[in-house]
Amino acid sequence: MIDQAQSRNYIITLTLLIGFILTIIPLPEWATAYRPQWVALILIYWCMAVPERIGVGISWTTGLLLDVLTGTLLGQHALGFSVIAYIMLKLYLRVRVMPLRQQVFTIFILLLVERLLALWSTGAAGYPTPSLWYWITPLISTLLWPWVFIILRDMRRRFHIS
Repeated sequence: MIDQAQSRNYIITLTLLIGFILTIIPLPEWATAYRPQWVALILIYWCMAVPERIGVGISWTTGLLLDVLTGTLLGQHALGFSVIAYIMLKLYLRVRVMPLRQQVFTIFILLLVERLLALWSTGAAGYPTPSLWYWITPLISTLLWPWVFIILRDMRRRFHIS
């Protein structure tokens, strides 16, 4: 029989799996530039909500899995996710007490940092610089943050994840 702590870890894993699925769902060609950073949003939430369970190591592993899943440069997402997890782990006490509209600004900065690190790693590998549409993704993801936050908070409360 599965004990309570393991079932709670399965919920966190399930939400990350849903983020992976949302990331690889095929979109029309015109909509690929608007794909939100689902996995990054979910990782940010769990780093803020349960920092003793989700940290830099899990973020690094999740980033490597996303790199393999999406076929991007190996370590690109891992670097970005580990840096934003580190920043969130340093700021989570402050961000938790902020109203949701103030959290949005912090989330936007974190997502910009992740995109900037991804741009840096692809540039260092010799890939061409993407167009300006590359920077629309953090904006769209930030607009989705309130809904992601509310849904994951309700799941955390329903399954007593602490």
